[in-house]
Amino acid sequence: MKILLTGTVGQVGGALLPLLQGRADIIAPALEEFDLSRPSELADKLDSIKPDLIINPAAYTAVDRAEDERELAFLINAESPKAIARWAAPRRVPLVHFSTDYVFDGSGDRPWREDSTPGPLSVYGQSKLAGDQGIAEAGGLHLIARTSWVYAATGANFLKTIVRLAGEREQLRIVADQIGAPTTANAISQAVVAMLPRRDDDLPGMFEERGGVVNLVCAGETSWHGFATAIVSGLKSRGAKFAVKEIVPIRSDEFPVKATRPFNSRLDLTRLRERFDITPPSWQQALDRELDALKGTI
Repeated sequence: MKILLTGTVGQVGGALLPLLQGRADIIAPALEEFDLSRPSELADKLDSIKPDLIINPAAYTAVDRAEDERELAFLINAESPKAIARWAAPRRVPLVHFSTDYVFDGSGDRPWREDSTPGPLSVYGQSKLAGDQGIAEAGGLHLIARTSWVYAATGANFLKTIVRLAGEREQLRIVADQIGAPTTANAISQAVVAMLPRRDDDLPGMFEERGGVVNLVCAGETSWHGFATAIVSGLKSRGAKFAVKEIVPIRSDEFPVKATRPFNSRLDLTRLRERFDITPPSWQQALDRELDALKGTI
């Protein structure tokens, strides 16, 4: 089987690559070879690659910058996934794509289900929702894994930012009124690989029976403040030395940003458990694994 895997320089793509190697022929093109900012060129690229499965974690993820780069965000997050899906559908090539909690408006306090009504608050969320809808409208075999608060011990993310700031400042002021599930790229990747059947000829059947949208995040919930506190305390318990002495909880309006974030990013995991028999680790368990990987580098 030949798998096209995009975005391997990113967190999820980078975590998926070693898990998939050995079970398939992995095609992991560089950005300039499979450029999602040029959706009109992708069909020819796909004709050349002829993948049996496409996994597309590549995305425009600069949430605040997207407010000023709407066209680019939509090219990468909406038009290119739509172009890929339109190529894949008539050929019955399954597509795995990744979505976000930002497609919801963050109201209430109940976990969002896969079929909850979307209402994105930002250009980033709007572009990701448009991509989800374009894939579904193509009518092909697809699985859209909806994630939240993704991070890893490598790359640029909240974990690495907190580690840097904790080493520089005595006080950190962190938003405490946005609630979600910090989710590691490794936890996402492990679950995606577990969803794929071991036999290649079972692949289309799996997507026909269990495809669509599935929420894929770590179990439990916390705030960004709770997450930051757990990062610092976890690394201190592993011997790290920091300048920070106090982590202060603040409201979202005390930390103004260009793009509006949802207050409620909880995602319901019922479908993940019932449809795929997957129970994800708690966000604390997943964080422990990342901190173990990170401690030797601080």
